Amino acid sequence: MDLGLDGKVALVAGASRGLGRAVAEAFAAEGVRLVLCARGEKQLGLTLDQISKKHGVRGIAIPTDVSDSRAIDVLLTTARKEMGRIDILVTNAGGPPAGTFLDTTPAMWEDTVKLTLLSAVQLARGVLPGMRKQHWGRIINITSIAVKQPVDNLILSNSLRAAVTGFARTLANEVAAEGITVNNVMPGFTRTQRLEELAERVAAQQQIGAPAVRAGWEKQIPMARLGEPEEFAGLVAFLASQQASYITGTSIPVDGGWIKALL
Repeated sequence: MDLGLDGKVALVAGASRGLGRAVAEAFAAEGVRLVLCARGEKQLGLTLDQISKKHGVRGIAIPTDVSDSRAIDVLLTTARKEMGRIDILVTNAGGPPAGTFLDTTPAMWEDTVKLTLLSAVQLARGVLPGMRKQHWGRIINITSIAVKQPVDNLILSNSLRAAVTGFARTLANEVAAEGITVNNVMPGFTRTQRLEELAERVAAQQQIGAPAVRAGWEKQIPMARLGEPEEFAGLVAFLASQQASYITGTSIPVDGGWIKALL
């Protein structure tokens, strides 16, 4: 299927590894020009170089801490200067620390608001004028299955990713008539470095091995396995496509059936 994305420009946050990198690669395979950002400059540059060489697309890498509003301003200004416009935005931030309510501090809550919620808001605010001008745009937020079914020991993620969902659902209605769609994609237990780190933390708390933690998660999943980043990225690419032009305001899980809710 031709997704109609050849020549579009996508800004993908958190793109140096994991889900963000997989999304960037899926876009590149469709001929999308890339603006990639992440905190680690070396890994980000390596990721862009590998993707560009493999798929023959143009791209730029801009090291950015999306919890810093000034850094986001620089990112957006540089992206528009170098690429001319941004057609597709994928918001994505590293997961906040795991823990229970009693484990968290006011500072941790403030940091997570900046990292998870305000970064998505500021990035959307920065790209919307250009999208409205051309009457076409795609905003896709990477959230979590925790939005639909809270995950134990992840109170910060459960709370703030739900806030992103409320923001996105409301924004979707406000810009739908202008050819701009806003959707959320909810990854489940997916084989990423973030998941490995979480497995190690849970293993230490429960005094068991990380393989046993992963096996426990797999037992909860009807498909009986962890997801792969590429499986997640395929849906993001479709939501950015011309074929998905009548899909907006949705939150779609990619979780192997883990969420038990009917809707």
